[in-house]
Amino acid sequence: MGGWFGRASSRLRDVVPEWWAGIWRWALIALGVAAAAYLLLDRGIANGAVTAAALAALIIGVVFTWSQPMALALMATPALLVTERLGVGASGLTVSDAALAAGFGSVILLSRGGFSPPMKAMLWLNMIYQFTSLFTVIVNPYPQNTVEWFHAWLLISGAMVMGWGLGRAGFARAAFALVLGMAAVIALGTFGTAVVQFAGGGFGSVYPAWPWPMHKNFAGGALAFAAFLAYVNPEWARLPRRWMVPLFWAFLCALLLTQSRQAAIGLIIVLLIHNLRQGVSRHGVLIVLLAIPAAVLVVQSVIEQIESQNRFNSVYQRLDWIREVYALWKHEPIFGHGLRYWYVHPSADFQPPQAELEVVASTGIVGLLGFGAMWLGFIVVLWRVSPAFGMLAFGSVLARIVQAQFDLFWVSAQVSIPFFIAGVCLGAQALHVEGSGGETSYWRERVTAADRKRARTVAKEARLASRLPRRANAYDRLVQGNTRG
Repeated sequence: MGGWFGRASSRLRDVVPEWWAGIWRWALIALGVAAAAYLLLDRGIANGAVTAAALAALIIGVVFTWSQPMALALMATPALLVTERLGVGASGLTVSDAALAAGFGSVILLSRGGFSPPMKAMLWLNMIYQFTSLFTVIVNPYPQNTVEWFHAWLLISGAMVMGWGLGRAGFARAAFALVLGMAAVIALGTFGTAVVQFAGGGFGSVYPAWPWPMHKNFAGGALAFAAFLAYVNPEWARLPRRWMVPLFWAFLCALLLTQSRQAAIGLIIVLLIHNLRQGVSRHGVLIVLLAIPAAVLVVQSVIEQIESQNRFNSVYQRLDWIREVYALWKHEPIFGHGLRYWYVHPSADFQPPQAELEVVASTGIVGLLGFGAMWLGFIVVLWRVSPAFGMLAFGSVLARIVQAQFDLFWVSAQVSIPFFIAGVCLGAQALHVEGSGGETSYWRERVTAADRKRARTVAKEARLASRLPRRANAYDRLVQGNTRG
C-alpha cells in the first residue's frame, strides 16, 4: 500500500508543476471566451454567436502564439469566410477583416525568412495600384477614402502575406483544410435554407440564412473558390482524395442552388483552363459537359430577365447603375471621386456593380491604369510559376477578376480568400525549394518550338512502336491458322 501511495505521490509531484506552468494559458482562454460571450451575446448584436465564436478563436490563437508563432494566423483562417459585422464601434468592421488583420500582423512579426521572387513580384504589383490610387486620397480628403486605401491593400497584400506565412511554415494542409471546412459549413447552410425555401414553394436564388445571413453572390463566390481548391487538390497539400471528390460535388451543387451567375462563370473558366493546361482529356470532357448546360442556364436566365421588361430585376438595375456611374465619372475623370465615395456623395449612394467601373469612378483614369497593370501582372506572374504550385493560385485569382466583371469587386472576404489561397501556394513553394537545396526552380520551364516538335516526334514514335506488337501478333495468328488449315 505504501509503495503504491508513494508511486502515486511521485507522479503527482512530476505532473502538477507541468499543469501549473500551463494553467495560465487555459485561464486566458476561458476569460477570453467568457468576455466574447458577455460583450456580444448579451449586447443584442445581430448574430452575436458567430462573432463571439470568431473572437474567441482569435483569443485562443493569441494564447498559443507563445509556443507556436503561426497559431494566431491558423486560428484566424476560418474566420476569413465570415462576413458578419463585429458590431463594435461605428466602423462596420467585419469578422473577416479583423481576422485578416490579426493573421497578417502575426505573420509580419513572427515569420522568418524573406519572400520568394514570385511573392515579391505580386507584392510590388499591388503597390503599383496602391500608388496610383493614392492620388484620389490626396485630391478627395475624407475619412472613408483614407481608411479604404489601407483596407484595399490589406485585402490583397495582407491576405497574400498571411497565406504565405502559413505555407512557408508548413501549415498549407491545415490552412486549406480549415478553408474547406468553413466552405462545407456554408454549403450545409445553403442546403438547409434551400429545403425550407423549396418547401414553401420558392424556387428562386437561395440566400443562405445559416450560420449567418449571406448574400447569394458571396456564398456562390466562396463555394466556387472552395470547389476549385478541392478539384485541383495539389499533391503537396496532402489533402485526402476520398474527401475532396465528394466535397467538390457538394460545393458545386450548393453553388447551383445560389444561382450566382458570376461565380459559376468564373469557376467554369478556371476549370477549363486547368484541364487544358494539364492535358487531362477525360476530366476535360467532364468539365465541358458541365460547362455547356451551366452556360445555357446563365444565358437563358439573362434573356428571361431582359424579356420580362421588369425594370427592377438585376439586369436592368445594373444597366441603370452603369449609366449613372458613367455620368458621375465624367465630372472627375482623372482622379475620380474617392474610394467609397458612395458613403459621402449626395446623389450616388450605391457601389458600382463592376470592377473596372468602380475603380475608374473611384480613382479615375490614373487608378484604372494601375488596376489594369496590377491584374495583368498577377496573371502573368502566376502563370509563369511552376504549375505544381502556381495553378491553384492562378485559377483562384483569375476566378475573382472574372466574377468581378459582373458584380461588386471591393468586398472584403471575396477579395481576400483567393489571395490568401495564392499566398499559401507561394509560401509552400518557397518551403519546397528551400528543402530541395535550390535544385528546383520557382518558375516553370520555358518550352520552345523545338521542344514541342521533339515531343510530338517522340509521341508519334511511341504510338507506332505500340502498334508493331499488335500487328506482329495478328500476322502470327494468321500464319498459324493457314498452317493448321
